[in-house]
Amino acid sequence: QVQLVESGGGLVQAGGSLRLSCTASGRTFTSYAMGWFRQAPGKEREFVSAIVWYGGNTYFADSVKGRFTISRDNAKSTLYLQMNSLKPEDTAVYYCANSIKFGDLSNILTYEYWGQGTQVTVSS
Repeated sequence: QVQLVESGGGLVQAGGSLRLSCTASGRTFTSYAMGWFRQAPGKEREFVSAIVWYGGNTYFADSVKGRFTISRDNAKSTLYLQMNSLKPEDTAVYYCANSIKFGDLSNILTYEYWGQGTQVTVSS
């Protein structure tokens, strides 16, 4: 089992920045990759970004490429999402997720464990 807790969400004006954190506990040594997804009201959960835990390869949705960066601190078992140049359409609940197996990291079905989510609201 892996437990995930997100933090860092909040209200920010368009053009601003936020950094989300996701701290993992439990059997974190089994992790292959971790990712960030988001879900806006009335919409499906969508992929934002992912990182391979020990290789460091990163992946981004086209909508956030160039604005968001993903990183991890292996020693702290913590995942980060730095979000810059935020737009109102970035408003959503952001979830971190953990995968213990190789797969399509943009697919929610690849991930076994999920956090509770943190709200990000970007005002215009």
